Parts: sequence; structure tokens; C-alpha cells
Amino acid sequence: MDCCVCSPMASMYRLPRNAICAACYEGAKAIIAFFNDDDDEHADADQGSVKPSRLTKLNSTIKGLRDAWEEVKQMRCREEETKQRASFLQEGFAAAWKDGIHTDIAIRPGTGPPIQAHKAILATRSEVFRHILAGDDDCKAPAGDSLSLPELTHDELSHLLAFLYTGSLATCAEERHLHALLVAGDKYDVPFLRRACEARLAAGVEAGNVLRTLEVAELSSSAALKERAMGTVVEHAEEVVFSPEYEEFAVRNAALCVQITRTLLANKSLPAKTP
Repeated sequence: MDCCVCSPMASMYRLPRNAICAACYEGAKAIIAFFNDDDDEHADADQGSVKPSRLTKLNSTIKGLRDAWEEVKQMRCREEETKQRASFLQEGFAAAWKDGIHTDIAIRPGTGPPIQAHKAILATRSEVFRHILAGDDDCKAPAGDSLSLPELTHDELSHLLAFLYTGSLATCAEERHLHALLVAGDKYDVPFLRRACEARLAAGVEAGNVLRTLEVAELSSSAALKERAMGTVVEHAEEVVFSPEYEEFAVRNAALCVQITRTLLANKSLPAKTP
């Protein structure tokens, strides 16, 4: 039965007789009862015979609603203030980087020209960069005012620096860029970057890219992304295992293939879910 209140078609279609589901019926009864009680209290108040307990309960309810509304307004104000503060900082840092204002270090990718940046930003965003720039004994000190990241292409480095300055991933970032950024977030200890890449990749995982996703999840030690990818492998087992990519994947990732086999067998041995 299509309910004339909550049905998706309620705004465009009406049955010959108005039909209502049980949930809406009970909700309507509760609303009517609430207003009836309120009318009774107002009638009693007009006659000067309001019971103290009911009046106290009513006043308490009104006060609670008023306090809750004030708290909601304060929360909205704090949220708006936080957004404005974040936007102010984000736009300032991004402008300093894009316009090359007082940059003091050149980051050299594996391919392409170097990109100018600020040592202070790198050091505050990554503990690894901080130790490298400080020339700690455990890290390799940069030669002069440059730093080499040969594992990244020019585009990947640009996406990495953009995130360090703004705290957000570009919407146009390709899957391969996200893979490189996830590995970089793990290597250079940028947890926020890791979480952002994991969320973007997990949202887009499917049978066609699950092997690549699983491989990068293993490389970056991303347990959450690996679990999501394994679930997709189980869901599309035949399509994934019999794909041409799986053979190349198996050559490079023998240990992952063992895990896939065990996961598929474990899932097969589980009792089927009853509908």
C-alpha cells in the first residue's frame, strides 16, 4: 500500500482513497494527542484550574526546548567561525605557495621541473620532513636549498604540496595520483593525507580497479582500505580472479594471492545467509 504521507510518490500521485501506513497513522495520533493535551491545559488555564504538576511539566518542557535551541544556535556560530578561520588560513597558505611568496626550498620530483615551497610548511606538516630539513643524523640532510623526492612525478608532487598547503585533495586527482599520495602519506608520516586518500579510494573501489587498490593498500599498510578491497574481491570473485590483470598481479604479489585464496575459501565455507 502506498502511503499518501511518506510514499515517494505522495507528491505526484494520489490514490482514489487516501491510504496511510501504520507508522504515519501512529505518528498522526501522537501529534493529535499532543495538541489535545495542550488545548486542555489552555482551557484549564482560562478557568484558573491548571494543575500545578502539569503546569510545572509544561514550563520545564518549554525551558528545555529554549535551552536546546540556544545551544543549537551557539553550535552553528562556532561551526561558522571555524569554517571562516579554516578558509582564512587555507587561502593564505595556498596564495603564498601559488604566488611563490618568500619560498625558500625547491622540491625536485623524479620527472619534470622542481616546485618551490616553504620549509616551515613542510616541517609542520610532516615529522619526516622536519627531521630531514633539520639535518638529523637519522635522516639525509638536503643539499643546499633543495629536496629530492624521486618517487613522485611532477603532477604527483604538485598534488602533494597542494594538500600540505590547503588540507584538501583536488577533485580532479586521478586514481594513480591518489595511489602515489597514499604511499607518500605513509612514507612521510602525514596521517590526514592518508585518511583522505583512503576515503577517496574506498569510495571508488570496484571490480575493475580492486587489484590496484589492494596492491597500494598493502604497500602503504592501509588496513582499512585493504579490508574494503578484499570485500570487493569476494563480491566479484569470478570476475577478478579470471581477469587478465590477475596473472600479472599474482606474479608481483604472491603473498596477497595467498590471502585472497584463503579469504575466498573462508567466505565459501560460511553458511549462506537466509533472506
